[in-house]
Amino acid sequence: MVMPGYGSGAQPSVWQPGTLQELLNIREQIEGTRCYVAGGTLLRTQWEAALKGSPEHLVSLACIPEMSGISIQGDEIVIGAMTRLRECATDPLLSRFPILHQAILAIAAPSVRNLATIGGNIASGIGDTLPALLVYDAELHWLTCRGMETQHVALWLENGRNSKLNADDVLISIHIPSRNFAVNLTSSVPERYTCESKQSIPERVHQISFYRKLGRREAFTASLVTVAFHGEINPDDGRWTQIAIAAGGGSGIAARLTETEHWLQSEKADASQAAGLAAQVTAEFVSYTDAFATEIYRKQSAGNMLGAGLWQAFHS
Repeated sequence: MVMPGYGSGAQPSVWQPGTLQELLNIREQIEGTRCYVAGGTLLRTQWEAALKGSPEHLVSLACIPEMSGISIQGDEIVIGAMTRLRECATDPLLSRFPILHQAILAIAAPSVRNLATIGGNIASGIGDTLPALLVYDAELHWLTCRGMETQHVALWLENGRNSKLNADDVLISIHIPSRNFAVNLTSSVPERYTCESKQSIPERVHQISFYRKLGRREAFTASLVTVAFHGEINPDDGRWTQIAIAAGGGSGIAARLTETEHWLQSEKADASQAAGLAAQVTAEFVSYTDAFATEIYRKQSAGNMLGAGLWQAFHS
């Protein structure tokens, strides 16, 4: 049953749809400013800091079962947008995608991850999971005024950069394909492998994956820079068969570093590429300056983290 919640005037009305159909009905029924709430952890900090005004309507997504859970559908991992970060961090299926797993563990404190959702982290446009999702070529499924629509995360971020997003769209699920990666979704026991290491996997492909985050202090802080790297090497000729690199962090919009990917793939995979990788990333990564760090500091940090990660992977 769809029921408005408390208050009027200064207090927003609260709506709690139980199905996607009820959510659609509410969207058509209510007028005025509205805000869709997942875990609400980021929204609370924005309201307290007066960065965002209170809407006339709050629409909670917590009671819609179709938006929660992690499952295998064909050759994809599907994550409901309302899945708590705590659940994402402990789910064995997501351990097959170590970059995303590491990114989730780096978000805030455990108490925050108990409430915060992966969908809220993504929908913020600046979440720490976004570089990992870019590297894994994830797709986002949205409920829009035109019905269900799918967008690659890279295109969605580009639209955000160009102010082409519709705030009334609701993220329903995240789809991560395994077909583009040496990942087996059919085995009963997931292969557990760590980031920042080179692994031999059944398809005779060596894999290097790592995620790194630089914050203003050691733990539980907003990021200054986040980077993600995934590469696969043919052991027969030692050349890269696949590379994906992304960087973001802070209030900046994450992006794939395609020029750096092409440069790295043009040479034989080796630890000697680390210094050149750092320089290429510094030149390509577009960031910003704020009260905490300059753009050049963020650019150099991204380059150094990626270069160091590649060097360590070859020497581990």
